[in-house]
Amino acid sequence: MNILLINHYAGSPQHGMEYRPYYLAREWMRAGHSVTIIAASHSHVRTCQPEISGNITEEYIDGIRYLWIKTPKYHGNSLRRVYNMFVFLVGLYRYGSNSKYLTKSDLVISSSTYPMDIWPARRIARKFGARLVFEVHDLWPLSPIELGGMSRWHPFIMMVQAAEDYAYHNADVVISMLPNVKEYMNSRGLELEKLTIVPNGIDPDEWEGEPKPLSKSVIKLFTRLKNEGRTIVGYAGSHGTANALNTLLDSAKLMKEEQLAFVLVGNGPEKNKLKLFAETNELNNVWFLEPVKKEQIPSLLKWFDIAYIGWQRQPLYRFGISPNKLMDYMMSGKPILHAVESSNDPVTEAKCGLKVKPEDSVAVADGIRKLLAKSESEREKIGFKGHEFVLKNHTYPVLARKFLDACRLTAI
Repeated sequence: MNILLINHYAGSPQHGMEYRPYYLAREWMRAGHSVTIIAASHSHVRTCQPEISGNITEEYIDGIRYLWIKTPKYHGNSLRRVYNMFVFLVGLYRYGSNSKYLTKSDLVISSSTYPMDIWPARRIARKFGARLVFEVHDLWPLSPIELGGMSRWHPFIMMVQAAEDYAYHNADVVISMLPNVKEYMNSRGLELEKLTIVPNGIDPDEWEGEPKPLSKSVIKLFTRLKNEGRTIVGYAGSHGTANALNTLLDSAKLMKEEQLAFVLVGNGPEKNKLKLFAETNELNNVWFLEPVKKEQIPSLLKWFDIAYIGWQRQPLYRFGISPNKLMDYMMSGKPILHAVESSNDPVTEAKCGLKVKPEDSVAVADGIRKLLAKSESEREKIGFKGHEFVLKNHTYPVLARKFLDACRLTAI
């Protein structure tokens, strides 16, 4: 089967996030299928952008064919980002009908965070007589409305809403990463027999054998913290508003006299503010580290005694969550402290840690103390439950097969 996956932000191990398109495509290729990924040449979530020559560039990564559509650079959520989207969509219309770049596809997947690429995706699917799949990462336009405060009547939001409704009415299959979306999608016109939930996951190959080591300076820091008798509460991921890391620092402030080390690894728009807060409040129990490469994540998480992940309190999470870093945490076998208020919680489901109230520094501090009150062997048993849960439910070989099964079984 020939599969065409359209994802504006698609990345790879050599480019950085987002990884899901790469991992799914690799599993499909291992099953004997041919996969082409169409993506924009510039994405704010990648650590490295592809090298471009001309308006569209072909590249093969581990056997997966990538077509990079040249798009302008941008920073943040500016008008420049909207222009980047527009250029990408125009490129899809232009190159999607050009046999020089695309041959017959059996399956066309529209998978960007925003839904407007469903329009050119359906055009391509109709040209080839292919099944059309709409994959939902986040609920747009609800996300920019509820998280970003945008008006429902803003012209951009109205366009996004039209695209979402069009996708639910015209896609043959809808795949959602979020688990509790049936009622909402049905209210927008989706026939629920089209819907399958396929959450995020991990690549088990990355956790086999000896992981890639951390830099000597990072190993030296962790070794020193351990030698000082500190328990390491670690966070690895983006430092953005949605991650609510200010709550973790408030907890660190409450626990200054305890033998703890709060280590935040990563980057993001809020990092400088967080560092300033730590300096202003003389938090000598907080350390900030630069991001590590994806293949180093297993080595990093080995040093954590407790893995922390937190969220803002947002009504949008009534539809559920499916964060990548939570899957890595669980795979590492570390006990997890999860500060969240959502309709689902993998940590509670797997019994691999504690769930506490979000944006509540006292609750976070109490959660840390509760986990530390357990013996080391008890914490190991708790963490291992997460490892087992991910291997059973959240590996990409399992998820890729579930994805294609949904596409094959749905009547067209």
